[in-house]
Amino acid sequence: MAEKQDLEAVEKLNEARNKIKNEIKKVIVGQERVIDELLVALLSNGHCLLIGVPGLAKTLMISTIARILELKFNRIQFTPDLMPSDITGTEIIEENVSTGERMFKFVRGPVFSNIVLADEINRTPPKTQAALLQAMQEHEVTAGGETYKLAEPFFVLATQNPIELEGTYPLPEAQLDRFMFNIYVDYPSEEEENTIVTSTTSAYEWELDKVMGADEIIKLQKLARRVPVSDHVVNYAVRLARSTRPGENNSLPYIKNWVNWGAGPRASQYMILGAKTKAILDGRYTPSTEDVKTAAKPVLRHRIVTSFNAEADGVGTMEIIEKLLQDVKEE
Repeated sequence: MAEKQDLEAVEKLNEARNKIKNEIKKVIVGQERVIDELLVALLSNGHCLLIGVPGLAKTLMISTIARILELKFNRIQFTPDLMPSDITGTEIIEENVSTGERMFKFVRGPVFSNIVLADEINRTPPKTQAALLQAMQEHEVTAGGETYKLAEPFFVLATQNPIELEGTYPLPEAQLDRFMFNIYVDYPSEEEENTIVTSTTSAYEWELDKVMGADEIIKLQKLARRVPVSDHVVNYAVRLARSTRPGENNSLPYIKNWVNWGAGPRASQYMILGAKTKAILDGRYTPSTEDVKTAAKPVLRHRIVTSFNAEADGVGTMEIIEKLLQDVKEE
């Protein structure tokens, strides 16, 4: 990262981050943490799961980011009758008018986009969920024996409604693990809600300025991976992930009591990648353990499976993560 152009790129990125946030603020009131986490995931080339009740402007936030970054955006409403081909695309028979010859033509589905919002992903059966998750992992779609590459950058945001659980198909842990971040979208404050109601019930429309495009985002994703990180910071992230596992010899008593399954190695990778990206977004050239701690919450939230004891004690994953951040010390 000693190269001069990389150092200049970090400075430019910090300026761009501030511009992006200022543009988003024209449309979205508050939600600073959510916006920061979305930008970190996007520049880390990761996918996000957004958890929040309806009406918190999740779709508006994502479509606004897509407009500012000049990215193609598609929203897929997941329903119990949605088929895999409704996501990936389908083959149709097309006739050549001049020769009369018939041939198959692949019509691309909504997954062929830069940003895909999978709305209420837990409302659709596992077969349809798997079609999207394969595209997320491989960045490609296979249909009729042909493989079609997805356009880069490719970023999936899946939403889940935490209230209505009737008639839903929860994502299995192995599939949840493919999401870099689990972002919790909370209610706005009273002051923010007043601003939201005033602005959304008026006739005024904001003009959004474009800040960067797809090519620049791809360059920045590569830049994030080139950021150097000390062994001390890597060691802290690994110990934090390992401390969530009840089977470890030195695991804490409350982990053995409250946790059935802890986070796998992907958690350590995502904490370091998230820390690197956060550092360059802040205009710094290397991450610290504080950056790892910031990334730990959205990374670990969906990777810890709590036990019946935790449920009986009224303890959730976030409380366990908070305790670990206090108890796992830097070495």
